Amino acid sequence: MVILGLNYYFHDSTACIVVDGKLIAAMEEERLNRDKHTDMFPEKAIEKCLELAGLGFEDIDHIAVSIKPSTHMFKKITYVMKNPKTFVPFVGHHIVNAYAKQRRFRLWYQRKWKKYTGPKVHFFEHHLTHVAGTFYVSPYKEAALLGIDGSGEWGTTWLGHGIGNDIKKFGESFFPNSLGSFYETITQFCGFKPNYDEGKTMGLAPMGDPDVFLDEVRKMVRINKSGEVWIDQTYFNYKYLIKERYSAKFIEKFGEPRAPGAPFRENHINLAASFQKVLEESVLKICDILHERTKCDYLVIAGGVSLNSVMNGRIVRESKFKDVYVMPAAGDNGTAIGAAFYLYNGLLKQERICIHDNPYLSTYYTNDQIGKAIAGAKLQADYYEDITEKAADLLAEGKIIGWFQGPMEIGPRALGSRSILANPAYPDMKDKINAEVKFREAYRPFAPSALLESYKEFFDLEVESPFMLKVCNVRKEKQEVIPAVTHVDGSARLQTVRKEQHPIYHELIRKLGNKTGVPVVLNTSFNIQGEPVVESPQDALRCFFSTGLDYLVIGNYVLSKEGSAGKTGI
Repeated sequence: MVILGLNYYFHDSTACIVVDGKLIAAMEEERLNRDKHTDMFPEKAIEKCLELAGLGFEDIDHIAVSIKPSTHMFKKITYVMKNPKTFVPFVGHHIVNAYAKQRRFRLWYQRKWKKYTGPKVHFFEHHLTHVAGTFYVSPYKEAALLGIDGSGEWGTTWLGHGIGNDIKKFGESFFPNSLGSFYETITQFCGFKPNYDEGKTMGLAPMGDPDVFLDEVRKMVRINKSGEVWIDQTYFNYKYLIKERYSAKFIEKFGEPRAPGAPFRENHINLAASFQKVLEESVLKICDILHERTKCDYLVIAGGVSLNSVMNGRIVRESKFKDVYVMPAAGDNGTAIGAAFYLYNGLLKQERICIHDNPYLSTYYTNDQIGKAIAGAKLQADYYEDITEKAADLLAEGKIIGWFQGPMEIGPRALGSRSILANPAYPDMKDKINAEVKFREAYRPFAPSALLESYKEFFDLEVESPFMLKVCNVRKEKQEVIPAVTHVDGSARLQTVRKEQHPIYHELIRKLGNKTGVPVVLNTSFNIQGEPVVESPQDALRCFFSTGLDYLVIGNYVLSKEGSAGKTGI
């Protein structure tokens, strides 16, 4: 049975292929069309996933889509009738835009298959594809389930219980009572792009004092006994479905918002800290309710808010759950995977056989293909049989390298295939990469990758963090050893690396440890601000020559700018 999973209704358009209950390929459209967080129909990603799976369109039996536009329609219409100011934006997004996206799907479908002869199409509720779909590929046979984002069709928070193939929902919140929209508001207030730059807000929060505004922000959010969310709408305008999410009352209480690119003032930084803390506290309350209701040892969490790795770290440390599973593509990109598995395991009741512990599901380029790309650009490169030894030497010397190896990751975090790497022992490395390579805000932290066998020597975390989605503390005695990946509050967004998951990346970190005594590497995504992660050798070459990277390690080839001088061709 071949299932094509799709997310095309929301941002981060994505496709995946599931064959007989196994996840074979998954890819975001942004990696191919180079439009970050694109909501364009993922036609290129579909074709690439089929190519990776060795299949054609004629092999597809089912198409699973992560949206059911008719869901909660009565709630939507009632809301608009009570709030006439929302009529025009509601019609624009929920009717005109929805029609355009569905029409785009229908036209694509009709091109690929003649009428009545194509695969059966299934539309599923957005939060089911987030939460249930994630549960089916988690390592747990039983778990508490939490979906949390800005909004799906109209829902914002979803609580439930999963056992085997059975899913039970026992709580849901609806727009405008949304913790996702609550956090998007502070993102916009701090001068960032909402529903896009929430990671910047999370990184900014430790710079501030949460107690300055904490009492006021706590009053904005309430979690009732069943886990439903209530938000004080007097502080917010997002309820009107308009671009400016904060109200006049918000500005009156907390001061003027930051214009994009302007200096940060104390009110911006402190308010970011308060919103972050209240988000964490609110989700921890929901976790207590979930644990009391389900008595489960484990939690599955999905949706855009689950990408808040600081929050996830607190869940691991402070909730009653032993561990939490967050898939590597936990946002809307992962709903393509969720839709496919909700169909296979939830609707069709097939046996659960897939654990999504391998994020390396996208394109792969051979040394021959890489060599041709280098030659085609009229560049010179050196070839090394033991590429990890050479790369470890460069990192030990304090060089910043672009690292392009093996199949590409899915999800927003670079996990050792399309990464920028550096030695975290150099105190000035964070500032250097932010200024010269990533071209982004100076405060932004970088993540460490460490070997599963030895990470506890450096980090205070009792569980694995393979997808870089759990923030933990750097041990105090090690903070001066790895200053470039230690944030101002002593924390780090750790990736633990298993040898069987990514052998070449594991070997690189091991060899760096042998040379320096520190088996930890600074790891950030191979891109510059505003662009998707590089996908192809050509993308990698362009990024290398347009940034302050010292070397590009791509397959078994190493390029330096000095060795390529006068031979650009790019």
